[in-house]
Amino acid sequence: MLKVTPVEALSDNYVWLIHSPRAENRVLIVDPGEVGPVVERIEADKLEPAAILITHHHPDHTGGARELADRYGITVYGPSREADAVVDVRLDDGERLELDAEGLAFDVMTIPGHTLGHTAYYGHGALFPGDTLFSAGCGKIFEGTPEQMLYSLERLAALPDDTRVYSGHEYTVKNLEFAAQVEPDNAEAGAYAEVARSQRAEGKPTLPSEIGREKSVNPFLRTQLDNVRQAAEQWSKTGLNDKVEVFATLRRWKDQF
Repeated sequence: MLKVTPVEALSDNYVWLIHSPRAENRVLIVDPGEVGPVVERIEADKLEPAAILITHHHPDHTGGARELADRYGITVYGPSREADAVVDVRLDDGERLELDAEGLAFDVMTIPGHTLGHTAYYGHGALFPGDTLFSAGCGKIFEGTPEQMLYSLERLAALPDDTRVYSGHEYTVKNLEFAAQVEPDNAEAGAYAEVARSQRAEGKPTLPSEIGREKSVNPFLRTQLDNVRQAAEQWSKTGLNDKVEVFATLRRWKDQF
């Protein structure tokens, strides 16, 4: 199993350090929103950065990238469809990022919605979806459309159930509170909420989650279900004709939650 270390940054971000299977001290840095916590962990654990992966252009995911890249003399990989000067090598949907020296390779998935060029990295049984898929939730739609966001989420949900999901923020407890409003009778979500609250009370991350779990508890991956549609209709006080309308309504509801 791929070793991944979380670094807490800003108010609720995670910077993920992906360890090389060939040399555990060699790491890829995913979405460094700030420099300090990353450098502190690198120095404390005697790590050697090998590259930086960026999922999208928002400052809380890129703010420390250039300084870290210059400090360690490493390359920044990121979305081809976003104009961000911090990225050295731009990757597009369907490409494969192969870092042979580290024994790591990731499929590149362009998943628009949160931003138009948002990118996810999938490999070694792990998914780094940035701010598109959260545990029990999804990102806000800043640049794309509900259709795009739902399509992106469905692409991620089609990955194997045991895929570990390393999202960009610690939002799980709040997301599960919203999920309980949509599906109050979802026993699996209720049990997961208890575990998540306990983890946070102990100062532990709730992540990674897994795709199989998300399909059972995440309302944004369950828009095809009658009870989810009915909850969205009750909140919006209008009939909804398809899963895109259900998704868009859930997203508006969550934005106001």
